Amino acid sequence: MLALSSTAAAGMSNAPSTYGMFPSDVASAQAFSMFSDKANAVFYNPAALAQDTRGQLTGAILHGEPDIGYKDATGPGPNSKRINNEPSQQLILGLKADASDLLTTGHPIYLALMLGSEEYGREMLAFESQTSRDGQYLTYGRNPLFLNVGAATPIWRGIDFGASINITLQNDADLDTQLELSGETRYENLDVSAETSYRPIVGVSMNWGETFCPDNACWLNNLDTALAFRGYSKTTTSIAATPNVPGLIDALPIRVVDVIEGYQPDIYSVGIRYDFGRTRLALTGEYQVWSDLSEEFEGDTVKDQGNLQFQDTIVPRVGLEFDFTPSFMFTTGVAWEESPLEDQTSRDVNYLDADKLVIGAGLSATFQNPPLLAWPLTVDLAYQYQKLDERRFDIVTTQSGDPVPDSVVTEGDVNVFSGSVTLKF
Repeated sequence: MLALSSTAAAGMSNAPSTYGMFPSDVASAQAFSMFSDKANAVFYNPAALAQDTRGQLTGAILHGEPDIGYKDATGPGPNSKRINNEPSQQLILGLKADASDLLTTGHPIYLALMLGSEEYGREMLAFESQTSRDGQYLTYGRNPLFLNVGAATPIWRGIDFGASINITLQNDADLDTQLELSGETRYENLDVSAETSYRPIVGVSMNWGETFCPDNACWLNNLDTALAFRGYSKTTTSIAATPNVPGLIDALPIRVVDVIEGYQPDIYSVGIRYDFGRTRLALTGEYQVWSDLSEEFEGDTVKDQGNLQFQDTIVPRVGLEFDFTPSFMFTTGVAWEESPLEDQTSRDVNYLDADKLVIGAGLSATFQNPPLLAWPLTVDLAYQYQKLDERRFDIVTTQSGDPVPDSVVTEGDVNVFSGSVTLKF
């Protein structure tokens, strides 16, 4: 049943955290994501939705193309292998609206919705969980359907608060069938259900000038800070089968299969942005609590034998925006992402991962009076390059087959392309 349910591997990550959601996230290596006033703020920092009162509708396409594998750690030779070169393609839709008229008080409130699906909607729930005798990467692969809904409102001068939820699925399947001695089945009864799981996200944004010198112009007017918390989430699938053999065995229970399709840890984020006029600089840091995944994998019946251990990580990000003209902007960013995988050996699972350098660049053009449209239109294009660091792993397998290297070194890179169109109203 696991084999029939998918054709693509899924990693312990998702597109918004691995690559970025919109081109602005991809180009800045997510350094400016905490300060985005578009609908993607519901994932990174919901409070930022209150920075712009206009409604926005965004459609984006993301294409992530990994070319990663390993080489034999014992020396040069023909034992290099590409493990993952299958692209991940996301169709992403975002909507932000001013909902102040819903309240009799007239207090500003902004709502946003984000929806993303793999392979442009053709593989919304694709996944595969497996052991590997050749090695498999922890984070790259297909990304299942994700949905975010959130809201933000000003709470005091210059201080905004926002909250959202990230919705994932917990899937269950139960199979009852009559099994013939020949191996054939009949009278099958399959019950499949899915239960939603909610991941909380909260954020606070602050403009220091509006807070401390609202009546006078001061240098603090150009300083913004943000704090955000994203609670952990996981997508799981459980499968149980109860076949019976007439006249021989009645209701033979088969061990339940529990697998984790995707996982995101608790993430604490802090960011600072300063506006120099035509140039804006952002510094962001993330603390990601991956150590909890060690306990989660103890209940994964596919990968529990690997004795996997994970460590908490810190991810620094730096981004720069420059306005060529009021309608044409350049964005770039860089980040260093530490691997959460602590061990160099995971028997039969053979997980691989490495630290990586992330560099992005992008262009944004805003058309104030586009044909047939009453409101401005913005077109964004972005490119991101991820370079994996070299890290040594031991390959340990009990499966038979062609010999594999005892020790390997990670290598490879990832190219990411993203584009979007945004209507402001």
